[in-house]
Amino acid sequence: MNLRLRERDAQTIAGIEKLRFSPLAALRGEGSYVFDEDERKILDLSSSAGAASLGYAHPRVVEAVKSAVSEMATASLLMYPNEHAVGFAEKLLAVTPGEGERKVWIGHSGSDANDTAVRAITKASGRPRVISFIGSYHGGISGSMAVSGHTSQTHTLPRPGLLLLPYPDPYRGEFSSEEVLKLLDYQFETTTPPDQVSSVFIEPIMSDGGLIVPPEGFLAALAERCQAHGILVVLDEVKVGLCRSGLMHAFEHEGLNPDVVVFGKGVGGGLPLSAVVAPAEVLDHTPAFAMETTAGNPVSCAAGCAVLDTMIEDKLAENATRVGGMLMDGFRAMADRHPMIGDVRGRGLAVGVDLVTDRETKQPVDPTVTAKIIYRAYELGAALIYVGLAGNVLELTPSLCLSEDEAREGLAVMDQAFTDVVAGKVADETVAEFMMW
Repeated sequence: MNLRLRERDAQTIAGIEKLRFSPLAALRGEGSYVFDEDERKILDLSSSAGAASLGYAHPRVVEAVKSAVSEMATASLLMYPNEHAVGFAEKLLAVTPGEGERKVWIGHSGSDANDTAVRAITKASGRPRVISFIGSYHGGISGSMAVSGHTSQTHTLPRPGLLLLPYPDPYRGEFSSEEVLKLLDYQFETTTPPDQVSSVFIEPIMSDGGLIVPPEGFLAALAERCQAHGILVVLDEVKVGLCRSGLMHAFEHEGLNPDVVVFGKGVGGGLPLSAVVAPAEVLDHTPAFAMETTAGNPVSCAAGCAVLDTMIEDKLAENATRVGGMLMDGFRAMADRHPMIGDVRGRGLAVGVDLVTDRETKQPVDPTVTAKIIYRAYELGAALIYVGLAGNVLELTPSLCLSEDEAREGLAVMDQAFTDVVAGKVADETVAEFMMW
Protein backbone atom coordinates (compact mmCIF):
# COMPACT_ATOMS: atom_id res chain seq x y z
CA MET A 1 0.00 0.00 0.00
CA ASN A 2 1.34 3.43 -0.95
CA LEU A 3 0.56 5.69 1.97
CA ARG A 4 0.61 9.46 1.70
CA LEU A 5 3.10 11.46 3.71
CA ARG A 6 0.61 12.54 6.37
CA GLU A 7 -0.49 8.93 6.92
CA ARG A 8 3.11 7.80 7.30
CA ASP A 9 3.72 10.71 9.66
CA ALA A 10 0.76 9.68 11.85
CA GLN A 11 2.16 6.14 12.12
CA THR A 12 5.70 7.13 13.06
CA ILE A 13 6.09 10.65 14.51
CA ALA A 14 5.08 11.07 18.15
CA GLY A 15 3.25 13.79 19.97
CA ILE A 16 2.66 16.55 17.42
CA GLU A 17 -0.07 15.39 15.06
CA LYS A 18 -2.74 17.23 17.07
CA LEU A 19 -0.77 20.46 16.79
CA ARG A 20 -1.18 20.61 13.02
CA PHE A 21 -3.63 23.19 11.63
CA SER A 22 -4.57 21.62 8.29
CA PRO A 23 -3.94 18.51 6.17
CA LEU A 24 -0.99 20.21 4.47
CA ALA A 25 2.03 17.93 3.97
CA ALA A 26 4.78 19.91 2.26
CA LEU A 27 7.26 18.15 0.01
CA ARG A 28 9.30 21.21 -0.92
CA GLY A 29 9.33 24.97 -0.60
CA GLU A 30 10.34 27.94 -2.68
CA GLY A 31 10.30 31.51 -1.43
CA SER A 32 7.02 32.20 0.38
CA TYR A 33 5.39 29.03 -0.95
CA VAL A 34 5.30 25.33 -0.12
CA PHE A 35 4.22 22.56 -2.47
CA ASP A 36 2.22 19.54 -1.34
CA GLU A 37 2.15 15.97 -2.67
CA ASP A 38 -0.25 17.00 -5.42
CA GLU A 39 2.04 19.90 -6.43
CA ARG A 40 -0.48 22.42 -5.10
CA LYS A 41 1.24 25.75 -4.50
CA ILE A 42 0.40 27.05 -1.00
CA LEU A 43 1.27 30.54 0.20
CA ASP A 44 2.71 30.05 3.69
CA LEU A 45 1.54 33.01 5.77
CA SER A 46 3.17 31.55 8.89
CA SER A 47 6.64 30.66 7.49
CA SER A 48 6.64 27.54 9.65
CA ALA A 49 5.67 29.55 12.74
CA GLY A 50 8.35 32.08 11.89
CA ALA A 51 11.23 29.63 11.55
CA ALA A 52 11.54 30.10 7.78
CA SER A 53 12.32 33.79 8.21
CA LEU A 54 13.64 34.20 4.66
CA GLY A 55 11.14 31.79 3.17
CA TYR A 56 12.11 28.42 1.74
CA ALA A 57 15.32 27.54 -0.12
CA HIS A 58 16.64 31.09 0.02
CA PRO A 59 19.72 31.11 -2.25
CA ARG A 60 22.04 32.65 0.35
CA VAL A 61 21.06 30.13 3.01
CA VAL A 62 21.36 27.25 0.54
CA GLU A 63 24.83 28.35 -0.54
CA ALA A 64 26.00 28.91 3.05
CA VAL A 65 24.79 25.48 4.14
CA LYS A 66 26.34 23.72 1.15
CA SER A 67 29.69 25.37 1.81
CA ALA A 68 29.64 24.57 5.53
CA VAL A 69 28.68 20.92 4.94
CA SER A 70 31.52 20.51 2.48
CA GLU A 71 34.00 21.88 5.03
CA MET A 72 32.45 20.53 8.25
CA ALA A 73 35.36 21.54 10.48
CA THR A 74 33.63 20.07 13.53
CA ALA A 75 30.17 18.96 14.56
CA SER A 76 30.58 20.31 18.08
CA LEU A 77 31.46 23.75 19.34
CA LEU A 78 31.76 22.09 22.74
CA MET A 79 34.90 20.31 21.57
CA TYR A 80 36.53 22.81 19.18
CA PRO A 81 35.86 26.35 17.97
CA ASN A 82 34.76 26.78 14.37
CA GLU A 83 34.73 29.87 12.17
CA HIS A 84 31.01 29.84 11.46
CA ALA A 85 29.99 29.74 15.13
CA VAL A 86 32.42 32.48 16.14
CA GLY A 87 31.40 34.57 13.15
CA PHE A 88 27.72 34.13 13.98
CA ALA A 89 28.32 35.24 17.57
CA GLU A 90 30.25 38.29 16.40
CA LYS A 91 27.48 39.31 14.00
CA LEU A 92 24.78 38.83 16.63
CA LEU A 93 26.67 40.96 19.16
CA ALA A 94 27.17 43.65 16.54
CA VAL A 95 23.43 44.01 15.83
CA THR A 96 22.20 43.65 19.42
CA PRO A 97 22.37 46.77 21.62
CA GLY A 98 23.87 46.35 25.06
CA GLU A 99 26.41 47.61 27.52
CA GLY A 100 29.50 46.10 29.12
CA GLU A 101 31.16 42.83 28.26
CA ARG A 102 28.66 40.45 26.66
CA LYS A 103 28.89 36.96 25.25
CA VAL A 104 26.74 34.60 23.21
CA TRP A 105 25.46 31.15 24.12
CA ILE A 106 24.44 29.09 21.08
CA GLY A 107 21.77 26.38 21.08
CA HIS A 108 19.18 24.71 18.86
CA SER A 109 15.82 26.34 19.62
CA GLY A 110 14.13 29.11 21.53
CA SER A 111 13.10 26.50 24.09
CA ASP A 112 16.67 25.57 25.03
CA ALA A 113 17.79 29.20 24.86
CA ASN A 114 15.17 30.37 27.38
CA ASP A 115 15.88 27.31 29.53
CA THR A 116 19.56 28.24 29.54
CA ALA A 117 18.82 31.87 30.35
CA VAL A 118 16.74 30.88 33.38
CA ARG A 119 19.38 28.57 34.79
CA ALA A 120 22.35 30.82 34.08
CA ILE A 121 20.75 33.96 35.51
CA THR A 122 19.44 32.34 38.71
CA LYS A 123 22.78 30.63 39.30
CA ALA A 124 24.87 33.75 38.67
CA SER A 125 22.64 36.06 40.69
CA GLY A 126 21.92 33.69 43.58
CA ARG A 127 18.30 34.82 43.32
CA PRO A 128 15.82 31.96 42.77
CA ARG A 129 12.66 33.83 41.77
CA VAL A 130 11.54 34.78 38.24
CA ILE A 131 8.78 37.02 36.91
CA SER A 132 6.83 36.19 33.77
CA PHE A 133 3.34 36.74 32.33
CA ILE A 134 0.06 34.90 32.11
CA GLY A 135 -0.25 33.86 28.47
CA SER A 136 3.50 33.85 27.84
CA TYR A 137 5.15 31.01 25.95
CA HIS A 138 8.90 30.68 26.40
CA GLY A 139 9.43 27.12 25.21
CA GLY A 140 8.61 23.46 25.33
CA ILE A 141 11.25 21.91 27.61
CA SER A 142 11.15 21.75 31.37
CA GLY A 143 13.00 24.95 32.26
CA SER A 144 11.36 27.18 29.66
CA MET A 145 7.91 25.70 30.27
CA ALA A 146 8.37 26.35 33.99
CA VAL A 147 8.59 30.12 33.40
CA SER A 148 5.74 30.23 30.88
CA GLY A 149 2.12 31.05 31.59
CA HIS A 150 0.29 29.62 28.60
CA THR A 151 -2.86 27.54 29.01
CA SER A 152 -1.38 24.80 26.82
CA GLN A 153 1.25 24.11 29.49
CA THR A 154 -0.86 23.61 32.59
CA HIS A 155 0.28 19.98 32.55
CA THR A 156 3.66 21.21 33.81
CA LEU A 157 4.00 22.90 37.19
CA PRO A 158 5.58 26.37 37.21
CA ARG A 159 9.02 26.99 38.61
CA PRO A 160 8.94 27.40 42.42
CA GLY A 161 8.75 31.10 43.24
CA LEU A 162 7.52 32.09 39.78
CA LEU A 163 5.41 35.26 39.77
CA LEU A 164 2.95 35.44 36.85
CA LEU A 165 1.56 38.87 36.05
CA PRO A 166 -1.31 39.74 33.69
CA TYR A 167 -0.14 41.07 30.31
CA PRO A 168 -2.20 44.20 29.57
CA ASP A 169 -4.31 43.80 26.42
CA PRO A 170 -5.30 47.19 24.91
CA TYR A 171 -8.16 45.59 22.96
CA ARG A 172 -9.98 43.86 25.80
CA GLY A 173 -8.71 46.09 28.60
CA GLU A 174 -9.06 43.49 31.35
CA PHE A 175 -5.95 44.86 33.10
CA SER A 176 -4.50 48.30 32.51
CA SER A 177 -0.78 49.01 32.60
CA GLU A 178 -1.26 50.89 35.85
CA GLU A 179 -3.07 47.95 37.47
CA VAL A 180 -0.35 45.49 36.49
CA LEU A 181 2.42 47.76 37.76
CA LYS A 182 0.49 48.34 40.99
CA LEU A 183 0.16 44.57 41.42
CA LEU A 184 3.92 44.17 40.88
CA ASP A 185 4.65 46.81 43.51
CA TYR A 186 2.32 45.05 45.93
CA GLN A 187 4.01 41.71 45.30
CA PHE A 188 7.40 43.31 45.90
CA GLU A 189 6.12 44.63 49.23
CA THR A 190 4.59 41.31 50.32
CA THR A 191 5.14 37.83 48.88
CA THR A 192 7.92 38.44 46.36
CA PRO A 193 10.83 40.42 47.83
CA PRO A 194 12.69 41.95 44.88
CA ASP A 195 16.08 40.95 46.25
CA GLN A 196 15.00 37.33 45.68
CA VAL A 197 14.08 37.94 42.02
CA SER A 198 16.75 37.29 39.41
CA SER A 199 14.94 38.22 36.22
CA VAL A 200 11.78 39.19 34.40
CA PHE A 201 11.02 37.39 31.12
CA ILE A 202 9.23 39.63 28.63
CA GLU A 203 7.77 39.05 25.19
CA PRO A 204 7.81 42.48 23.49
CA ILE A 205 4.76 41.24 21.60
CA MET A 206 2.94 38.41 23.36
CA SER A 207 2.85 35.89 20.54
CA ASP A 208 1.11 32.64 21.43
CA GLY A 209 -0.94 34.49 24.03
CA GLY A 210 -2.77 36.28 21.21
CA LEU A 211 -0.32 38.50 19.27
CA ILE A 212 -0.82 41.27 21.81
CA VAL A 213 1.06 44.54 21.38
CA PRO A 214 1.51 46.05 24.87
CA PRO A 215 0.22 49.54 25.73
CA GLU A 216 2.69 52.31 25.05
CA GLY A 217 5.09 52.82 27.93
CA PHE A 218 4.15 49.69 29.88
CA LEU A 219 7.27 47.63 29.21
CA ALA A 220 9.57 50.61 29.79
CA ALA A 221 7.96 51.27 33.19
CA LEU A 222 8.18 47.58 34.07
CA ALA A 223 11.84 47.39 33.07
CA GLU A 224 12.69 50.51 35.04
CA ARG A 225 11.11 49.08 38.19
CA CYS A 226 12.93 45.78 37.83
CA GLN A 227 16.35 47.16 36.95
CA ALA A 228 16.16 49.51 39.94
CA HIS A 229 16.15 46.35 42.10
CA GLY A 230 18.97 44.64 40.18
CA ILE A 231 16.51 42.35 38.39
CA LEU A 232 17.75 41.44 34.90
CA VAL A 233 15.36 42.23 32.05
CA VAL A 234 15.22 39.31 29.59
CA LEU A 235 13.67 40.01 26.18
CA ASP A 236 12.33 36.90 24.46
CA GLU A 237 12.67 37.85 20.79
CA VAL A 238 12.35 34.26 19.55
CA LYS A 239 9.22 34.82 17.46
CA VAL A 240 8.96 38.54 16.84
CA GLY A 241 12.60 39.64 16.72
CA LEU A 242 15.13 40.13 13.93
CA CYS A 243 13.29 42.48 11.55
CA ARG A 244 9.85 40.94 11.91
CA SER A 245 8.42 43.91 13.81
CA GLY A 246 9.81 46.44 11.36
CA LEU A 247 12.94 47.08 13.42
CA MET A 248 15.89 44.78 13.95
CA HIS A 249 14.60 44.01 17.46
CA ALA A 250 11.00 44.24 18.62
CA PHE A 251 12.12 45.67 21.98
CA GLU A 252 13.42 48.76 20.17
CA HIS A 253 9.82 49.90 19.64
CA GLU A 254 9.59 50.21 23.43
CA GLY A 255 12.89 52.04 23.91
CA LEU A 256 14.14 49.21 26.13
CA ASN A 257 17.72 48.53 27.16
CA PRO A 258 17.56 44.79 27.95
CA ASP A 259 20.16 42.94 29.97
CA VAL A 260 19.59 39.65 28.15
CA VAL A 261 18.15 38.91 24.69
CA VAL A 262 16.99 35.47 23.55
CA PHE A 263 16.84 34.43 19.88
CA GLY A 264 15.45 31.37 18.10
CA LYS A 265 13.16 30.32 15.23
CA GLY A 266 14.01 32.61 12.32
CA VAL A 267 17.62 33.25 13.31
CA GLY A 268 18.58 29.98 11.59
CA GLY A 269 16.40 30.49 8.53
CA GLY A 270 14.78 27.11 9.16
CA LEU A 271 17.80 25.28 10.56
CA PRO A 272 18.03 24.50 14.30
CA LEU A 273 19.72 27.51 15.86
CA SER A 274 19.15 29.70 18.91
CA ALA A 275 21.18 32.12 20.97
CA VAL A 276 21.33 34.06 24.21
CA VAL A 277 23.15 37.40 24.37
CA ALA A 278 23.91 38.22 28.01
CA PRO A 279 26.53 39.73 30.32
CA ALA A 280 29.70 37.68 30.32
CA GLU A 281 29.56 37.24 34.09
CA VAL A 282 26.20 35.49 33.69
CA LEU A 283 27.08 33.13 30.85
CA ASP A 284 30.59 32.40 32.16
CA HIS A 285 29.53 31.99 35.80
CA THR A 286 29.49 28.20 35.87
CA PRO A 287 31.21 26.03 33.26
CA ALA A 288 29.12 23.31 31.64
CA PHE A 289 25.76 24.50 32.94
CA ALA A 290 24.20 24.02 29.49
CA MET A 291 26.25 21.63 27.39
CA GLU A 292 24.81 20.51 24.05
CA THR A 293 27.15 18.48 21.88
CA THR A 294 25.96 19.65 18.46
CA ALA A 295 25.16 23.25 19.46
CA GLY A 296 27.18 25.75 17.45
CA ASN A 297 27.75 23.30 14.61
CA PRO A 298 29.07 25.04 11.49
CA VAL A 299 26.10 24.20 9.27
CA SER A 300 23.44 25.88 11.43
CA CYS A 301 25.75 28.77 12.27
CA ALA A 302 26.59 29.34 8.61
CA ALA A 303 22.87 29.59 7.96
CA GLY A 304 22.58 32.06 10.84
CA CYS A 305 25.32 34.24 9.37
CA ALA A 306 23.57 34.22 5.98
CA VAL A 307 20.25 35.15 7.62
CA LEU A 308 21.72 38.11 9.51
CA ASP A 309 23.61 39.38 6.46
CA THR A 310 20.51 39.11 4.26
CA MET A 311 18.30 40.89 6.78
CA ILE A 312 20.66 43.86 6.85
CA GLU A 313 21.70 44.02 3.20
CA ASP A 314 18.18 43.47 1.81
CA LYS A 315 16.61 45.87 4.35
CA LEU A 316 14.06 43.31 5.44
CA ALA A 317 12.95 45.39 8.42
CA GLU A 318 11.75 48.03 5.97
CA ASN A 319 10.00 45.37 3.90
CA ALA A 320 8.28 44.09 7.04
CA THR A 321 6.99 47.56 7.82
CA ARG A 322 5.70 48.16 4.29
CA VAL A 323 4.17 44.75 3.52
CA GLY A 324 2.97 44.20 7.07
CA GLY A 325 1.18 47.52 6.87
CA MET A 326 -0.53 46.31 3.69
CA LEU A 327 -1.72 43.16 5.44
CA MET A 328 -3.10 45.05 8.44
CA ASP A 329 -4.80 47.65 6.25
CA GLY A 330 -6.26 44.84 4.15
CA PHE A 331 -7.72 43.02 7.15
CA ARG A 332 -9.13 46.25 8.56
CA ALA A 333 -10.87 46.93 5.27
CA MET A 334 -12.07 43.33 5.26
CA ALA A 335 -13.71 43.91 8.65
CA ASP A 336 -16.37 46.01 6.90
CA ARG A 337 -17.56 42.81 5.21
CA HIS A 338 -16.85 40.32 8.00
CA PRO A 339 -18.26 41.28 11.44
CA MET A 340 -16.32 38.50 13.20
CA ILE A 341 -13.10 40.49 12.71
CA GLY A 342 -12.95 42.32 16.03
CA ASP A 343 -9.40 43.63 16.07
CA VAL A 344 -6.40 43.73 13.75
CA ARG A 345 -3.09 44.38 15.49
CA GLY A 346 0.62 43.78 15.29
CA ARG A 347 3.88 45.28 14.14
CA GLY A 348 5.48 44.69 10.77
CA LEU A 349 5.04 41.12 9.61
CA ALA A 350 3.69 39.93 12.95
CA VAL A 351 -0.07 40.32 12.48
CA GLY A 352 -2.95 39.15 14.66
CA VAL A 353 -6.62 39.07 13.68
CA ASP A 354 -8.86 38.72 16.75
CA LEU A 355 -12.14 36.95 15.91
CA VAL A 356 -15.26 37.69 17.97
CA THR A 357 -18.93 36.75 18.07
CA ASP A 358 -19.90 40.33 18.85
CA ARG A 359 -17.85 43.51 18.53
CA GLU A 360 -19.57 45.14 21.47
CA THR A 361 -18.92 42.35 23.98
CA LYS A 362 -15.65 41.25 22.26
CA GLN A 363 -16.57 37.64 23.07
CA PRO A 364 -14.07 35.35 21.32
CA VAL A 365 -15.42 32.97 18.68
CA ASP A 366 -15.31 29.27 19.43
CA PRO A 367 -11.94 27.90 18.26
CA THR A 368 -13.85 25.63 15.88
CA VAL A 369 -14.66 28.74 13.85
CA THR A 370 -11.00 29.76 13.78
CA ALA A 371 -10.02 26.27 12.67
CA LYS A 372 -12.59 26.36 9.87
CA ILE A 373 -11.19 29.61 8.51
CA ILE A 374 -7.68 28.18 8.51
CA TYR A 375 -8.87 24.95 6.91
CA ARG A 376 -10.77 26.80 4.18
CA ALA A 377 -7.77 29.05 3.56
CA TYR A 378 -5.69 25.90 3.07
CA GLU A 379 -8.20 24.62 0.52
CA LEU A 380 -8.00 27.97 -1.28
CA GLY A 381 -4.18 28.05 -1.26
CA ALA A 382 -2.82 29.67 1.92
CA ALA A 383 -1.48 28.33 5.21
CA LEU A 384 -1.52 30.02 8.61
CA ILE A 385 -2.08 29.21 12.29
CA TYR A 386 -4.05 30.49 15.25
CA VAL A 387 -3.00 31.58 18.74
CA GLY A 388 -4.55 33.14 21.85
CA LEU A 389 -5.70 31.67 25.15
CA ALA A 390 -9.19 31.28 23.65
CA GLY A 391 -7.90 29.99 20.29
CA ASN A 392 -9.51 32.86 18.40
CA VAL A 393 -6.63 34.88 16.95
CA LEU A 394 -5.35 34.27 13.43
CA GLU A 395 -1.58 34.77 13.42
CA LEU A 396 0.36 35.78 10.33
CA THR A 397 4.16 35.65 10.50
CA PRO A 398 5.07 35.16 6.83
CA SER A 399 8.51 35.26 5.26
CA LEU A 400 10.27 38.59 5.78
CA CYS A 401 10.74 38.56 2.00
CA LEU A 402 6.98 38.52 1.37
CA SER A 403 6.17 40.73 -1.61
CA GLU A 404 3.28 43.14 -2.02
CA ASP A 405 1.74 40.89 -4.68
CA GLU A 406 1.96 37.90 -2.33
CA ALA A 407 0.34 39.95 0.42
CA ARG A 408 -2.53 40.82 -1.91
CA GLU A 409 -2.86 37.15 -2.83
CA GLY A 410 -3.04 36.17 0.84
CA LEU A 411 -5.66 38.81 1.60
CA ALA A 412 -7.83 37.60 -1.28
CA VAL A 413 -7.67 34.04 0.03
CA MET A 414 -8.54 35.10 3.56
CA ASP A 415 -11.45 37.24 2.36
CA GLN A 416 -12.93 34.26 0.52
CA ALA A 417 -12.26 31.95 3.48
CA PHE A 418 -14.31 34.18 5.80
CA THR A 419 -17.14 34.27 3.28
CA ASP A 420 -17.15 30.50 2.79
CA VAL A 421 -17.04 29.64 6.48
CA VAL A 422 -19.99 31.91 7.22
CA ALA A 423 -21.83 30.24 4.33
CA GLY A 424 -21.31 26.86 6.02
CA LYS A 425 -18.87 25.35 3.53
CA VAL A 426 -16.71 23.74 6.25
CA ALA A 427 -18.31 21.21 8.62
CA ASP A 428 -17.42 20.78 12.29
CA GLU A 429 -16.26 17.21 11.73
CA THR A 430 -13.88 18.37 9.00
CA VAL A 431 -11.78 20.34 11.47
CA ALA A 432 -12.15 18.06 14.48
CA GLU A 433 -8.56 16.84 14.18
CA PHE A 434 -7.14 20.34 13.68
CA MET A 435 -8.05 21.95 16.97
CA MET A 436 -4.50 22.76 18.07
CA TRP A 437 -3.54 22.25 21.72
